[in-house]
Amino acid sequence: MKSDLPTIDFERSLGPWIGRTSKVTDYYLQEAMQRYELDLTKEQMVVLKKLHDQDGLNQNELAQLIYRDKSSLARLLSKMEQKKYIIRKQHPQDKRVNEVFLTVGGKTIFQKSRAAIQEVITIMEQDISQEEKNIVIEILKKVQENFTNAPIAQH
Repeated sequence: MKSDLPTIDFERSLGPWIGRTSKVTDYYLQEAMQRYELDLTKEQMVVLKKLHDQDGLNQNELAQLIYRDKSSLARLLSKMEQKKYIIRKQHPQDKRVNEVFLTVGGKTIFQKSRAAIQEVITIMEQDISQEEKNIVIEILKKVQENFTNAPIAQH
């Protein structure tokens, strides 16, 4: 019996390659964090980087910047507060808004994480020319833009 379903060549589509690359990158980054004895996850490192670039972001801005929903970000920030990497403060004029700031401990661990991150980047980009890197970046930007502009399917 012949199926009316379209044939999908998964190995020649971008999805599995992007997914595998993401998983391998996450694995190597976590291994590097452990080797450098850093009590830091990839998600926490992303938050530290965003706050390093712009300290005092409110939680909604931070959620949008790192593509997380508000509740999962709140849990992540709670763990980071327990580790004393960040502190949340109520906005002086709007008590409903929490602003997030790096602590001295957060700044310190972010600086210490840079060596681990550079190690992973060096491995990842080995034997890849700047031109190839630029092409991959442009393609990935297009993929992200395609998703951003795609209508959300209603089920």
